Amino acid sequence: MLPSLNVAEYGAGPKTIVLLHGFGSCHETWRDVISALVPSARLLAYDLPGHGNSLECDGNGGAKQAARAILADLIVRRLGKLHLVGHSMGGAIATLMALADPERVASLTLLAPGGFGPEINGSLLRRYAAADDRNEIRACLAAMSGPGSMPPEHVVEALLRMRERPGQLQTLVDIAAAMTRDDRQGVIPGERLETLNMPVMVVWGTDDPVLPVDQAESLPAHFHLHHVLEAGHMLAEEVPDLIAEVVRRNTRRRRRAQRPALGVVPG
Repeated sequence: MLPSLNVAEYGAGPKTIVLLHGFGSCHETWRDVISALVPSARLLAYDLPGHGNSLECDGNGGAKQAARAILADLIVRRLGKLHLVGHSMGGAIATLMALADPERVASLTLLAPGGFGPEINGSLLRRYAAADDRNEIRACLAAMSGPGSMPPEHVVEALLRMRERPGQLQTLVDIAAAMTRDDRQGVIPGERLETLNMPVMVVWGTDDPVLPVDQAESLPAHFHLHHVLEAGHMLAEEVPDLIAEVVRRNTRRRRRAQRPALGVVPG
């Protein structure tokens, strides 16, 4: 039997917020966002399948498998309505979770999400996957961030510890190869995104070197979009207080009213 997914829990507020990090990262990279959100909410920060303390868990292999595994874990926890927050690959996973079980998801906050356009900086992600020392991890994070932004040292140290686990580097290399095949990524169809009726907020840095910000131009009209000027891809590390405030605001918004079917008169 495979081990269960690793999740770190913080706070004890009335709302439950689920944090899903990006590729090659771990739950510890949310530290500054979490400190700005507790104690007003209960936070669950997962290590994605194939990452950190979830290295050997079920769900490794892609966003669809990860979405199924995390949803199954949350169902077992009997938490009721959830507010999902996902960055990059975690954003794609959060979106697939919302599509699979929309009534469970109270709001969806996506930070430079994967799966919203085919373009992806495959060479940089493959370099990041293979980074095995402090200097190279720091250099890759800086390359993924906005101009002049340096990664926090606690993030560099957390990722170095994670990559020292036996089998972690090879797993990341394999995921990156599959995720960036032909330097393209899989795309979630726009017609499926249109069906999401919970509050959706998308945050994108204008200087994102991993996933181009113009992928946000094709978002459904009811999605809210927040551009972060001169920010790159690593939004939770670059502007954690802003991200915490965006999450806080999105959890307060109401679900979009469903349009009545043709020929049906509302009572």
